[in-house]
Amino acid sequence: TAHPVVSDALSGVRRDVQSGQALATALRARREVFGSLAPAMVRAGEESGTLDAALDRLADHLERGRALRAQLRDALLYPALLAFVAGTGVLVLLTFVVPRFVAMLSDVGGTLPWTTRCLVFASRALAGYWWLWLGAAVALAAVVGMWLRDPANRTRWDAARLSMPVVGRLEWLAWTGRFTRTLAALLTGGTPVLTALRQARESVDNASLGAQLDAAIARVERGDRLAASLDRVLPPLTTQLLAVGEESGSLDAMATRAADSCDLEVQRGIRRLVGLVEPVLIVLFGGLVGFVALAMLQAIYSINASVP
Repeated sequence: TAHPVVSDALSGVRRDVQSGQALATALRARREVFGSLAPAMVRAGEESGTLDAALDRLADHLERGRALRAQLRDALLYPALLAFVAGTGVLVLLTFVVPRFVAMLSDVGGTLPWTTRCLVFASRALAGYWWLWLGAAVALAAVVGMWLRDPANRTRWDAARLSMPVVGRLEWLAWTGRFTRTLAALLTGGTPVLTALRQARESVDNASLGAQLDAAIARVERGDRLAASLDRVLPPLTTQLLAVGEESGSLDAMATRAADSCDLEVQRGIRRLVGLVEPVLIVLFGGLVGFVALAMLQAIYSINASVP
């Protein structure tokens, strides 16, 4: 691989294996690169004598995740590009075009309409105090970063994200899909259920949802049913499919089906969200440009009307 960090990690894995260590042990020693799924699946394959099949399942799991991320990135590319171009256009208008227009109006004199005065104020605040805005943005980012370092604050922030309309549900479904797909991959490889649950939990980076999963796994360890323990933690369809898997002895297959359902719903939700965001961005930035044009035209008409 061309990535230096991954290349160094793979070289270290090869050295460890050549020195007699198990592949799973070598991967676990570099969890910051390979994560927790790869060592767990490889260990299950080593213990069951099906390492080749375990590696195939791991590759398929990683490829599915990469493909989903690529689809989401492609779906968000156009709105992001549209926002960047429109924002840059408005910024150029306020920092370069409007100041020259204001200089021309000051030479002529006269009373400016309120729309033009608002435009002049915005232009001067942006062009004259850009360093202040930049410093405030950097300071705000630093304060938020320090605030999020506290685990309790991080949990509150992640919980707030999950409670957001539309976007929060999509994130919930995305983490659910990742959790259930990891669980399915581990179960298929022969990992015991409790071990698979703990390993799959580590794939969820949302602190709030992770804490709920920890509590659910603790209930399973005490003897409760898996689907009942995950009720209200994961979406209803997911828990229903897991309940069917428990009853039929096909928990890995039902977890895979639940992950597929979540991923499909996330993709549909992203497409609907993008379809809503695009016209909103067009109307928003079109309105800003229209306001700038209106303010400039009103100023010109006002000056012409004041000329005898």
